[in-house]
Amino acid sequence: MAITCITFDLDDTLWESGSVLANAEAKLYEWIEHACPDIAHTHSYEALVAHRNAHYASIPEIRHDLTRARRLWLESLLQEWGYGSGLAETGFRVFWEHRNTVTLFDDVTRVLGTLGQRYAIGAITNGNADVHHIGIGHHFDFVVTPAEAGAAKPDSAIFECALNAAGASPESVVHVGDDPMRDVAGAAALGLRTVWMNPEGRPWPKEARPDAEIRTLDALPSTIDAWS
Repeated sequence: MAITCITFDLDDTLWESGSVLANAEAKLYEWIEHACPDIAHTHSYEALVAHRNAHYASIPEIRHDLTRARRLWLESLLQEWGYGSGLAETGFRVFWEHRNTVTLFDDVTRVLGTLGQRYAIGAITNGNADVHHIGIGHHFDFVVTPAEAGAAKPDSAIFECALNAAGASPESVVHVGDDPMRDVAGAAALGLRTVWMNPEGRPWPKEARPDAEIRTLDALPSTIDAWS
């Protein structure tokens, strides 16, 4: 069946996310130090991360929705220390702004633009990056998040949500991502073709392999052309 749509993971597929998330967490802690000094005096950065993780564990029913989970954690933390819960949105915005300050991998905008002339382009992300805030939203026909799908990758529900958004069958969609389980195995289980983005040349850790493997995004158009 002809390919009609290409979906992309975002973090570590279109940009490196480790340093971005670490910086966002650090900026949030700096904000807490200034806006809520009692909390910072009692909780180190590491202790606050542990506090957040414990709170996430207490709300497993929404843990897939990282935006809502973080907002609820901040509200709970601030209320616990006598600060107004309304301040939580300010803190979340500090984190979110820095979380969306990313450096795109080489060729991202060019490849998205090239592929967008021939295929519908979507994003399927477990995170809360915002392609419109980042400045590449015009390349995407749709974005699917766990908040919308009610589940995170590798759950089939989020891929089904993307197929509905694209109006496409699994056989006509290619999913591109860096995570062997969440992206490759998750998409393949529903019948999508898969491309593993593997810039570091890691060995493949599973038995069932992706349909293709690329080191850089500029190799993607020729990979897809070979299937067309």
